[in-house]
Amino acid sequence: MSQLRLLLPEIGRVAILSVQVARAFVRPPIEWRPLIYQIDHAGMRSWSITVLTAIFTGMVMALQFATGLEPYGASMYTGKLVALGIVRELGPVLTALLVGGRVGSGFAAELGSMAVTEQVDAIRALGADPVKKLVAPRVLACIIAIPLLTMLADLIGCFGGMIITTREVGVTPRFFYQQILDTLWVEDLIHGLAKSVFFGYAIGIVGCYVGINTTGGTEGVGQATTRSVVATAVTLLISNFLLTQLFLAIYG
Repeated sequence: MSQLRLLLPEIGRVAILSVQVARAFVRPPIEWRPLIYQIDHAGMRSWSITVLTAIFTGMVMALQFATGLEPYGASMYTGKLVALGIVRELGPVLTALLVGGRVGSGFAAELGSMAVTEQVDAIRALGADPVKKLVAPRVLACIIAIPLLTMLADLIGCFGGMIITTREVGVTPRFFYQQILDTLWVEDLIHGLAKSVFFGYAIGIVGCYVGINTTGGTEGVGQATTRSVVATAVTLLISNFLLTQLFLAIYG
């Protein structure tokens, strides 16, 4: 109960920061240069880890399904299971967890350093809004970058599954591709991409919240970075469960 009492005020403060970020989005002028820089930082510089994770995830899934379905004579349907698993769940979740650990901790460390050296207070003293200057571009960049990285992970993951399936099962790449087309529907794509949009928001808002509220000097910055990674991972996993229930209730 004591942990819950400590957690509820934190959730409330994150909600307040979210409202401030939403207002900053629509209040001119739009900070294009910081936004483009953060998209490059959160998205373009994370493509390699996304590709590496996705291709081996697809290969492992295909290997497991091909081996597990072989006694039942259903290994030729491996492509269907790989495509559904990656597009609906593993693509968005693994991408968000890995990129979130990298990007969210970076946000926490950068903003935490600015907070403990009173640079955030200096921005307020100059009459500028630190939420609009520092937080909003980072959150919006994550909302844009994570879905793009998720689409890349879906594509590469299915490609990795195709490599193993054609080798282990003996089907042609064309047959594997046709299985994907027969299995995936628009609802499946929406299921994964809608999750990735929320995951992007969660990564950005948690990392920025932890960073901008950092205290305690350089030691506090280190603690904030660790806290950001843990909080981001827990938030993503819990929200993934809730969003999965929501989309299954909507689309079945």
